Amino acid sequence: MHMNRMKNRSISLSDLSQNFQEIEPDLTAKEAMDEANRCLYCYDAPCITACPTSINIPSFIKKIASGNLKGSAKVIMEANPVGASCARVCPTEELCEGACVLNDASQPIMIGNLQRHATNWAIHNRAQLFKAGEKNGKSVAIIGGGPAGLSSARELARLGFEVTIFEAKDKAGGLDTHGIVSFRLPQRVSMWEVEQVESLGVKIRTNTMVGRDISPDELLAEYDAVVLAIGMANVPPLGIGGEDAKEVYDAIEFVESTKTPPMDTHLIGKKVVIIGAGNTAIDAATCSVRLGAANVKMLYRRTEEEMTAYEFEYEFAKQEGVEFRWLTQPVGIVKNEAGAVKGVICLRMELGAADESGRRRPTPVQGSEFTVEADAVVCAIGQTRYLSLIEAFGLTHKWGTVKVDLATLQTSNPKVYAAGDVIFGDGQGDAMVVTAAEQGKQAAYSIYKQLIGLSMVQTS
Repeated sequence: MHMNRMKNRSISLSDLSQNFQEIEPDLTAKEAMDEANRCLYCYDAPCITACPTSINIPSFIKKIASGNLKGSAKVIMEANPVGASCARVCPTEELCEGACVLNDASQPIMIGNLQRHATNWAIHNRAQLFKAGEKNGKSVAIIGGGPAGLSSARELARLGFEVTIFEAKDKAGGLDTHGIVSFRLPQRVSMWEVEQVESLGVKIRTNTMVGRDISPDELLAEYDAVVLAIGMANVPPLGIGGEDAKEVYDAIEFVESTKTPPMDTHLIGKKVVIIGAGNTAIDAATCSVRLGAANVKMLYRRTEEEMTAYEFEYEFAKQEGVEFRWLTQPVGIVKNEAGAVKGVICLRMELGAADESGRRRPTPVQGSEFTVEADAVVCAIGQTRYLSLIEAFGLTHKWGTVKVDLATLQTSNPKVYAAGDVIFGDGQGDAMVVTAAEQGKQAAYSIYKQLIGLSMVQTS
């Protein structure tokens, strides 16, 4: 996307919609075949070890090379129930592709693109890859229909459980459906993964919030086990003056607003400031560019080295023309006469000793105050947790990070298991879609072992 085009105030709604089309082109059949034939099909392949869901990568690539795309997709989705989404959003250069033995000789195999190729075939052909297992008489409630909840539901259904997902939003899929920009992950992909789960007889009760529409006590009484896969909540307040101004947005809600038409045109030609430097902040920044903003700046109180966004996300944002202001701490928002954003008051920072996160703590430079002009501000400084629901279940937690037995993912209530964002933090796991998917699977296997008491069997 060229910035000079984005500065054109006459951009139409159709232009904006085009800006949100998937940016990574699909491999052609020949490109996929040629790339698959580069694979060495390593014995004890390091790419498998590097994948949190342990996809048998040489196997799915070999099936592409032989023309068996359904078989390839099944290998991928067997290991990762949200494998089509992960093909697009995983930091593959840090995981499977980073471990590829060809890094030392030439270029690593394009594992992510090959994974997209196989799962795209399954999506386009509406392939039914799995079937439900014989009913075992037990039932499980899953709270949250994101990657962890869907993965748990898929495996439980294949193991014969009656499964119901309780999803607060109008569509399941969690972050993949609502919170990742469309030009990286189209909603149709995550909804296909939802359909794969529903096809196994899993009931998905959308617009149903546990704690409002049904109580934790009702779930504990009605079901044999519960999986807590509720993810994270909204972005917390900045705690600075003026953040009640018009045109101040929660980054999660901001990105979600771009996932379904019509596109909003009010940012065309505007100056947008993003506060934060994680993956959601990057998504908010690149969304702003594609919504027609004339200038997008990201403000971060630390430096490039401490930012938490993936490297490929950071590089993409720079290519989109996003500007980065390091060692910059917002301390106030200036309003105009109409109560809308006019600018962001900032302080220069310098890094001191490391804090509890292991990163150097930023401290303000005296007398360094300055103002960044802005017409809109998007806050992306992390997310709060669903404390009231966690506490309604009576679960042990630390600042909203639910404590689990890492071997079983069982919480302090033996009937409740937890997976995904609700347990990430405080040394428990990495906040990646693929890790959430793996935890969902493992929670399902732990429930099977506890309730059925048999060794794991091969699901079909």
